[in-house]
Amino acid sequence: MSDGFETLAIHAGQEPDPATGAVVPPIYQVSTFKQDGVGGLRGGRHGGAGDGPGRWIEGYEYSRTANPTRGALEECLAALEGGTRAFAFASGMAAEDCLLRTVCRPGDHILIPGDAYGGTFRLVDKVLSRWGLEHDLVAQTDLDQLERTVRGGRDGNTRLIWVETPTNPLLAVVDIAGVVKRSGDALVAVDNTFATPVNQRPLELGADFVVHSTTKYLGGHSDVVGGVVVTRDRDWYERLRFVQNAVGAVPGPFDCFLVHRGLRTLHLRMAAHAASARAVTEMLSDAPDVSELRWPGFSGMVSFRHPDAAGIVARTELFTLAESLGGVESLIELPQAMTHQSVEGSTAAVPPDLVRLSCGVEDPVDLVEDLRRAIAG
Repeated sequence: MSDGFETLAIHAGQEPDPATGAVVPPIYQVSTFKQDGVGGLRGGRHGGAGDGPGRWIEGYEYSRTANPTRGALEECLAALEGGTRAFAFASGMAAEDCLLRTVCRPGDHILIPGDAYGGTFRLVDKVLSRWGLEHDLVAQTDLDQLERTVRGGRDGNTRLIWVETPTNPLLAVVDIAGVVKRSGDALVAVDNTFATPVNQRPLELGADFVVHSTTKYLGGHSDVVGGVVVTRDRDWYERLRFVQNAVGAVPGPFDCFLVHRGLRTLHLRMAAHAASARAVTEMLSDAPDVSELRWPGFSGMVSFRHPDAAGIVARTELFTLAESLGGVESLIELPQAMTHQSVEGSTAAVPPDLVRLSCGVEDPVDLVEDLRRAIAG
């Protein structure tokens, strides 16, 4: 198969169904599968012994372990990110939790962004810290500071550097290759939700893992919740698959079908999101009282500060006041009071006058006018 992104988005994991010739992978809404004899997986075999990380699973026995609809989605996600294997989960947070608990042990140390997504901070600071995981927040745009914060050497315990780029919600762009170079013995995982593989492929820049909330741009239609972890390393594939199966936070077949459907138009939608964000940014750059306007130059995410932030989000009509992002419709929110409440009181706290936009694929002229009216009051 060609390795062109657009071709992979439409064809990876989407071979016609051998039974019917259906050009879209069927939804295998099933919990269990008839086995080919005792211990023989349907359509496959055991490639290893025991029930530990060394077990390579081919074929189907039970949908928590493997399902054809999920397998098709995972194949496409791995191809788009340039990985060997992908693991789909019931949410982005389930994907993060699986990766962190697969890679880290109690007593390990990780670095997370100084303006980390609120859900990531909550998981690390409020949940995994009780399990014995240590963490520091660091501005990852400052590579010298990041390198100083890594606990390296013989007695060092920094196991993982968790990167967001662009960050959520301040939209700082981090040099992934630079982080990898300064990481020492630590592994590097990149949350690629905001950029998507249309704009950057962290594995090709040296990262060990890529994570997405597939709820956002990959699904793209605000009708499904999901997550994914992608890796190129066979050993980590075995370990991640073991934990995925053991914990079981997997998406249902219909959820997988919806995300896979979204991937087919990802490259088209991302271009439209960027066009909307560009038009909105140009208007906001001259709007009264707007400060700290940020747009990374791709994707549909824009943030800015304004003294009447609460009033603006209450007055928009096309921009819907709601959490989440990456759908075809435009959304607006106040992160401090919505998605990032969990970071209050920490160094990752978000300014109360910060507005975050997820620019959809509507007519950019209409989006600009909607914001202009809301700012004017």
